[in-house]
Amino acid sequence: MATDSSGNDSLQIIDASDDAEILYNYHQLHMSLDKDVDAVFCLCSLDTRVAERAAQLFHDGYGNYLIFSGGAGKLTQDRFDKPEAQVFAEIAVKMGVPAEKILVESLSTNTGENVRFTYALLQEKRLHINSFILVQKPYMERRTYATFKKQWPDPSTQIAVTSPQFKWNEYPNDDNPRDLVINIAVGDLIRIREYPSKGFQIPQDIPDEVWEAAQRLIRLGYNSHLP
Repeated sequence: MATDSSGNDSLQIIDASDDAEILYNYHQLHMSLDKDVDAVFCLCSLDTRVAERAAQLFHDGYGNYLIFSGGAGKLTQDRFDKPEAQVFAEIAVKMGVPAEKILVESLSTNTGENVRFTYALLQEKRLHINSFILVQKPYMERRTYATFKKQWPDPSTQIAVTSPQFKWNEYPNDDNPRDLVINIAVGDLIRIREYPSKGFQIPQDIPDEVWEAAQRLIRLGYNSHLP
């Protein structure tokens, strides 16, 4: 219970969307993109708008190759009838990306494997990629960046991260429902805090405002994707 200015008790109204927006904005890095990169590297997921964003960047002149990485994750194993990377690659081909410019890594099941398995694929194909634009969901930009910087074997590789261009109130849809997105965003924040000590990511600063927003959301029940 909270007390209003007249001294009367009143119910405190908690709007999860306000705290969700704080997390959503924190997870995005708003990095500038340079067309002079070797490849666009799309980390696949349940959100096919990420594939569209990656394909559009390729069409706009970013990169010489378009890489899709993703097997079957927890959120897609019952949604797609084939690996995420294949689903995303098919979207890119339908958008006019030449098939010979697309590389597919379809075994990874998490972000670290996206990074490591794609590196192995490029080594196998003897492709020397020195710079990437990483494309991910908006609320996974920061963790993708932190994971790549820790787990990509060549520290000289240059990267920028981007995602479909949606504000928080525009992002959720039927395929990416609001409560699911909030749960994942909360879980990713906890991973950003905990994973550096496990050797999975480089550290990222978490402002108090962001951490407190996540704790309020957890108390509201947004805890289904905690590590």
